[in-house]
Amino acid sequence: MSITKDIVRPVFPFTAIIGQEEMKLALILNVIDPKIGGVMIMGDRGTGKSTTIRAIADLLPKIQVIQDDPFNSEPNDYEPLNDITLNNVQSVNTTFINVPMIDLPLGATEDRVCGTIDIEKALTEGIKTFEPGLLAKANRGILYVDEVNLLDDHLVDILLDASASGWNTVEREGISIRHPARFVLVGSGNPEEGELRPQLLDRFGMHAEIKTVKDPALRVEIVEQRSKFDHDPYSCIEEYADKQTLLKSKITDAQALLPDVIIDFSLRMKISQVCGQLDVDGLRGDIVTNRASKAFAAYNGRKQVEVNDIKKVITLCLRHRLRKDPLESIDSGEKVQQIVAKVFDN
Repeated sequence: MSITKDIVRPVFPFTAIIGQEEMKLALILNVIDPKIGGVMIMGDRGTGKSTTIRAIADLLPKIQVIQDDPFNSEPNDYEPLNDITLNNVQSVNTTFINVPMIDLPLGATEDRVCGTIDIEKALTEGIKTFEPGLLAKANRGILYVDEVNLLDDHLVDILLDASASGWNTVEREGISIRHPARFVLVGSGNPEEGELRPQLLDRFGMHAEIKTVKDPALRVEIVEQRSKFDHDPYSCIEEYADKQTLLKSKITDAQALLPDVIIDFSLRMKISQVCGQLDVDGLRGDIVTNRASKAFAAYNGRKQVEVNDIKKVITLCLRHRLRKDPLESIDSGEKVQQIVAKVFDN
């Protein structure tokens, strides 16, 4: 498969990333079903968090959008179109773009994130003039917040609200503009620099923990892989092109299959039993585990969720929802696995 330098920018191939299976799986499942609610990735510095997140965005197939539309609107889906786009929807051209991958800087203001309304123009000329923010640009894509645990809680709340509802509403002086903001929210951080508040952490669909690789042979392999890419990125991209195409096809097939995937009532009962025994607050843990199990089944080409699908994803969905006991030495992931074994294997 030939790849030319003028059409491919040098992004590290997702299929070339060694290890960090938890993080990779969480990202893939959220791409298959964005309603899972995003991923929080916590781990040591230099473990490939940013590289992996940019790689998943580059892997995804292009999406069709209305040309020059600031919200990446889908031409055949009128329900989420805002009033600005709707006014012109009959006479628009369409184009295909890469899935948006938007970085949110730590110093971003609320206006930068949500967008702004030109009040003066609205009052004097009666025209709603909206300057889109990062939420508009991230629509139908991925919004990445590095060091999310250092971001102002108010901004994190706005991001999570938009991610959950799929909409962003900007109101200034009685003037309101609403636009779609359907994106996969990915946050990353180093736990040594502080944890997110439990109320905010719970709003993320999944939580992946990544640790520095200790095995010397694996460390050498990772370093050599990265050095090879830095020396000649296009040869590295060419080498993994077939694997990238295969994974891209697998994700696209899973997205198409997902609406037909079912999960038996008995398995839904066991998921809720696990959440109850772990004393998980609310029902978000139950809902996300059901969604993630379906996405994993679809990823493996099946229309029926199996027990192993649930076991594969449940720790990612529940570990960050447990009440922390400072006197308890057991890892939250191990605690989830113990209860899962007790409920599903007996």
